[in-house]
Amino acid sequence: MPSLDIVSELELFELNHAVQNTQKEIQTRFDFRGSEVSIELNEKNKEIKIKGESDFQVENVYAMLENHMTKRKVDIQSLDPQDMTASGKFITQLIKLKDGLDSDSAKKINKAIKESGIKVQSSIQGDKIRVTDKKRDTLQQIMAYLKEQQFGLPLQFNNFKD
Repeated sequence: MPSLDIVSELELFELNHAVQNTQKEIQTRFDFRGSEVSIELNEKNKEIKIKGESDFQVENVYAMLENHMTKRKVDIQSLDPQDMTASGKFITQLIKLKDGLDSDSAKKINKAIKESGIKVQSSIQGDKIRVTDKKRDTLQQIMAYLKEQQFGLPLQFNNFKD
């Protein structure tokens, strides 16, 4: 029986390259010359820290990061920006990274599948949702339906079996 898994995985390799490209752009931009602006990725805690001398600089670096992520085909829905904090002469913004399906998101997606009217069987299995049906076409309908919806996190469809 055909099945597929719905997951939300963050490609840290590609994200790391996007952060490195943002760092290079910071060094070459004229408006950042002479000021202390930085961006760093903490893969262990799954967060990005942007530090600058003004909120305008921090917002620009965030926009540059989004641009580089889009170029590397990393979904920007995986970013969860926190409020900016000021300490001394620096403004810092912490961006948490969404990786994996938490139970609330999985329940929301499962509920959306049930409400779609497409007759498939879906079950939550840890950090993924397994969807099964007798026909491949029905699974492809579910994939198309979920791509149209906005859940606030990137979804990938893998482990497609016939």
